[in-house]
Amino acid sequence: MPLRYNSLLIKILPAARQLGPLPAISLWAVLSLAAGLYGAWLGFGGRAFAATLTAFAFLLLVMLLSASRGVIETLSARLGSAAGILLGATLFLAYLIYVLGTNTFAFSRAGAVLALIFVPLAAAVSAERRPAGAWQDFAILAAVWVTVKFSPAHWLWPYPGGKLSYVFTVLVMVNVGIAAFLLTRHLADVGYSIGWEPHWSLYTVGSFLVFGCVAIPSGLALHFMQFAPRWSSAASLPVAALGILIFTAWPEEFLFRGLLQNILSRKTNSALTGWCAASVLFGLSHITNGHFPNWGYALLATVAGFFYGWTWRKSGSIFASAIVHALVDATWHFFFRTM
Repeated sequence: MPLRYNSLLIKILPAARQLGPLPAISLWAVLSLAAGLYGAWLGFGGRAFAATLTAFAFLLLVMLLSASRGVIETLSARLGSAAGILLGATLFLAYLIYVLGTNTFAFSRAGAVLALIFVPLAAAVSAERRPAGAWQDFAILAAVWVTVKFSPAHWLWPYPGGKLSYVFTVLVMVNVGIAAFLLTRHLADVGYSIGWEPHWSLYTVGSFLVFGCVAIPSGLALHFMQFAPRWSSAASLPVAALGILIFTAWPEEFLFRGLLQNILSRKTNSALTGWCAASVLFGLSHITNGHFPNWGYALLATVAGFFYGWTWRKSGSIFASAIVHALVDATWHFFFRTM
C-alpha cells in the first residue's frame, strides 16, 4: 500500500508491550475459573454444566491466546493455509462437546453451526491470494454480523435456558473471524492484540471524555436517554464492565475497526474514507436496537464509531479502542436509561 496509508495505521503496534502467551493463558485460567465458580454458585452442576464450561473455556482460550504475542504468526508459519481450517474444525468440535454433553444434539443444529463456521472459511480460502477488499471479505463480515445480530442463538445454544446463547455466538464468530482473516487471509494491520503503550492512555481517556461531552448533551436534548444512575448496582459495575469489554466491545472493535475499517481503507486507498464509512456502518448496525428504526441510537453510535475508529488509527490496536468502547457502554448502562 502507499506510504500515506501505512503512515496512518499501526506504526506504533510493533513497539507495544503485548501480552505474551503465558500471561494470556493465566488470564484465561482466572476468567474460566471465575465462570465455573459463578455457575456453581448459581446451582449448576453435573455433566451438562461441565460440557458447557469446557466449550466456553476453549472458545475463550482461542480468542485470548490469538491476541498474545507471536501466536498467530507461529501458527501461520507452521501450518500455512491449513491453520484456518484446523481452527474451524476445533470450533465445531467444541460445539459437539456442548450439545452432546447437554443432551441437546440435533442434526439440524449441528448442520447450522457447521455452515456458520465453514461457509465463511470457504469464502476466505477462495480469496486467499486476492488483495484485501475482495467481495468475499465483505460477505464474511456480513455473515459474522448477521449471525451475531439475527441468528436463532437460543436454538443453537439451548442450555441453560438460552442464557448463554449470546456469549457463545459471539465467541464462535470472533474465532471464525480469526480463522478467516488472520490465519487464512493474513490481513495485515488488524491490531488484534492485548498490549499497551503509556501514551495510549491519552488517546483512550481523551476519546472517552470528548465523546461524553458530545453524546451526553445530544442524547438528553434528543430525549434519547435520561439520567438515571443505578446506585444499587454499583458493586457489580466492575464485573459488568469486564463482561462488556470481553463480549461486546472487543468483538465489535475487531469486526468494525480491525477488519471493516481496515479493509475499506485499503480498498479505497484512503484511511479517511475507511474511517468514515466504517463509522457510519457501525451506527447503522445499531438501528434495530430497542425498536426499528431507532435513528437516535444509530446517530449516537455513528458518532461513537468515529471516536473508536480514531483511537484504533492512533494506537493500531483494537484493545485501545475496545477500552474506550467499554467505558462508553458501561457509563451509559450505569448512569443513563435509554428512552
